[in-house]
Amino acid sequence: MYDIEKFYQAVDVKDAIRALEADPSAVIISGGSDVLIKIREGKFAGCSLVSIHGIPELEGVRMEEDGTIVIGPATTFSHVTNNDIIMKHIPILGNAVDQAGGPQLRNIGTVGGNVCNGVTSADSASSFCVLDAILVLEGPKGTREVPIREWYTGPGRTVREHEEVLTAIKIRRESYEGFGGHYIKYGKRNAMEIATLGCAVTVKLSDDKRHVEEMHLGYGVAAPTPIRCFETEEKVKGMEIGEALYETVGKGALEEVNPRSSWRASKEFRLQLVEELGKRALKQAIINAGGEADA
Repeated sequence: MYDIEKFYQAVDVKDAIRALEADPSAVIISGGSDVLIKIREGKFAGCSLVSIHGIPELEGVRMEEDGTIVIGPATTFSHVTNNDIIMKHIPILGNAVDQAGGPQLRNIGTVGGNVCNGVTSADSASSFCVLDAILVLEGPKGTREVPIREWYTGPGRTVREHEEVLTAIKIRRESYEGFGGHYIKYGKRNAMEIATLGCAVTVKLSDDKRHVEEMHLGYGVAAPTPIRCFETEEKVKGMEIGEALYETVGKGALEEVNPRSSWRASKEFRLQLVEELGKRALKQAIINAGGEADA
């Protein structure tokens, strides 16, 4: 049974904002894969729900004239994975969300919900981090854009205010053009598993495909919030592809992460994963960028 006091279906974004303003305890629901579980667990017991499901302006993927990819937050994982724009330009994101739960969850779970729940284990989180995603919020005070590096404020917390609705996730052309990427998720099971650790890497290679021009390295469950390893990224600029590069990435990441022990894995084990997955993800990203990982 679900303890829900009342349910309101918003007809558009402004209607949803008005409903949130009118009820300080209301909770936004779209796909419901996270919210309904929390209600059943008693965390949102007796809450009011404001549904943004089915609002056309919040769904789909499009490319603007300047090459910016705009993803509607109410777009399901399955639709992201199978979208032509995503597959052509940022397949790392489609691959990441295709590892969330099972087919049923991927058919109802949304990328916006995955970001707004603020958890570090979200499969889209580290990929959005390395893609320098920009999150567009609309509320009573107007519209604002938040870089994803400023989005997370703590475990399960974000900068989104109660009356605000996430209306778009933007990926700029310069954040994906010329990059190859790869996401690796480690879990105890091969499917339907919350990540013990997630690692995303995008890399742009030099013209000769032998050196790193730019690299982005992100992790989930390696800290209280999804993180980027900016210091390590700076260290590898210009480095030649080879073992020295991989060691620099693996060791460098260890200096920037802060994992904790939980029932899923100890801190020590997660640190081993941080080092190893960073190397593996970079090698595959190099291949996806047109290089040779063992060069």
